[in-house]
Parts: sequence; C-alpha cells; structure tokens
Amino acid sequence: MIPPDHTVVSRLVVRPPNWLGDAVLALPAMSALRRHFASARLTIAAPGAVASLFREDTGVNPDEVIVMPSAHRDAIRTLRDGRFELGILFPNSFRSAWQLRRAGIPERWGYAKAARGGVLTRKAGAQHRAPTHHVEYYRELVRGLGIPVDDDAPRIAASAAARAKALALIGCAEPEKTRVITLAPGAAYGQAKQWPPARVAELVARLVRDRNARCVLVGAGHDKDAGRVIETWLRANAPAALDGVVNLIGRTDLATLVAITSLSRVCVSNDSGVMHVAAATGRPVVAIFGSTDERVTRPLGRGEVLTADVFCRPCHLRDCPIDHRCMTRITTDQVFAAASRHLAFTPSGAAS
Repeated sequence: MIPPDHTVVSRLVVRPPNWLGDAVLALPAMSALRRHFASARLTIAAPGAVASLFREDTGVNPDEVIVMPSAHRDAIRTLRDGRFELGILFPNSFRSAWQLRRAGIPERWGYAKAARGGVLTRKAGAQHRAPTHHVEYYRELVRGLGIPVDDDAPRIAASAAARAKALALIGCAEPEKTRVITLAPGAAYGQAKQWPPARVAELVARLVRDRNARCVLVGAGHDKDAGRVIETWLRANAPAALDGVVNLIGRTDLATLVAITSLSRVCVSNDSGVMHVAAATGRPVVAIFGSTDERVTRPLGRGEVLTADVFCRPCHLRDCPIDHRCMTRITTDQVFAAASRHLAFTPSGAAS
C-alpha cells in the first residue's frame, strides 16, 4: 500500500463531487491534496457541469482537468489512459470506485460508502457529528486518509478575461460605483428549494426602485422558466424596473458566473451552486432555505440565512406535498431588508 507520502505518488487523479455547490465546498479539502502531493501530476476528472470550476483560481491548481464521459465504459477508458497510480474519490457511489478499479488504478481511496469498502484500498475513518456541514465532511475525508487540512473556507478568484466578459454582459463599466445584485431564482434539486419566482420579481422591483440596484438574474438553462416568470411579472406590474434588470439565465459559462458574482454587492439565492460560488468569491449572500438543512449546506462567509419556522422542514423533498409553507412564509420584506443590509459592501475594496 502506498503511504500518504508526496515523494511516492507521481500521477494522481481526484474525482470531485458531481454537483457544483458540493464541488465548491470540497475546495479546501482538494487544496490540501494539492499541497500534500506537491510533486505529483494532479488530474481532476470531473463531470462536464463542474469541470471548468477547476480551471479557475481555486487553490487546487491541478496540472490537468479532464471531463469524465457519462458512459460507464468510456469513463473507465478515460481513467485507464491516464496511467494513474492513485485515485481519490469525493463521490460516495460504488460506481465511481468500481471505475477506478476497472481502469487498473492500484490505489483507490475514499469513504467506505455504498458497499464499496472491498473495492477501496484505503478507507477514510472519520467520525461524523450530525449535522455535519458539507465542507467539514470533505475535510474529514482527507484527514481520514492521514493528510492535514486547513480550516480555510472555499475561495474562487475570477480571471481578468472572465471579469471583462461579465462587465460587458452586465453593461457595467464601473462596478464599484454600481449596485450590482446577483439573484439566482432557480434550484436544480427541485421546486421545494425554490422561493416563488413572483416573489423574486417583487424583490427585484423594489431593489431597482428603492435601492437603485442593477439586478442580474443568473442560473442554468433549466432555470429559464423562473426567469420568464420574473420578466412577465415585471412587465405587468413594474415595467419601469425592467431597465434595471439583466437576465443572464442560461447565458453564462461557469467562469463568467464566477466573475459576475465577484462584481456584486450581494447575492440573493436559493440553496444552490450559485450560492456557494458567490460566497467563495467573498461576496455577501442572502440565502433562502426551504426544504434543505442550512446547518449542512449554508454558505460560508458574509451574509445571512433566511428560513421559515415551520414544523415540516427540513424535509429534503424535491416537491412539496402540501402548501410549500417553508418558502411562501418568507416574505419579500424580509429578503429586501436582508439584501439592503449588505449593499454597503463594495467589490474590489473601492469606497462606497
């Protein structure tokens, strides 16, 4: 068995989490791997949805980023071609461990979850205290493999090229003088995590009218319906506010999303990957939590978490079987007040 010694391993592959938010929260643990195996060639093998994250300045600094094919045999072939000596798994699935084994990677490390203990050659032995925040869950994975991890929060820095593209999309020449607010109205996991888009529209109208904000809507392609609801509501109820709204849902790559959030005074988001990206760029986040547990996935850093005190949360359901009270009881007034409290923050340290 290979000891956890950077002088031994020359080719290392790391499989990060499959979801954007989890991938961001895993950055401190992955940065620890980079430091420990400093002399190794480090490859990140990630799904297409998160692979580009690791091409940004995150502290992980891999030598190579490859996109993992979704087809099982193609994934095995991709890993085999890398001739890796060691694979470290952040996903807990049996499939991810089995692919490393079928690819002929001699050392396979990770949590012994999903009945895959017999496939791994080293198992992390962390003791989890419920509820454990995901960032600590990933730190404990690496500590359980005998590798020291700092307690730093995730961080992402936007590149100059991505920042320039973001400024052009927003139509903002001087972000330090503009009250840019990023809003992420979607939620990939399901409707139960989503604050009603009509409420987002009400919030946008107030932020534009009362706070002279430029509101930028962001999200993936599957969030476009939420964006359409917001724009339709604004046309019918607050048409003047549309001049202060830029809808970029489904129109940005991950690097540009990082840059957009880094230009913002504050980000308002459901429990989503955007929420964690914004927090990792150092921006304040107003996070709206419904069906999920803020103790486990709250954003780290500036900002605040808004929840409703209802008996049924956190239920972790994708869709609410009753009246979605965990979200509908969070009012526009509450979110507006929270966002307003953080508007004094100015990106890049410029004076307000």
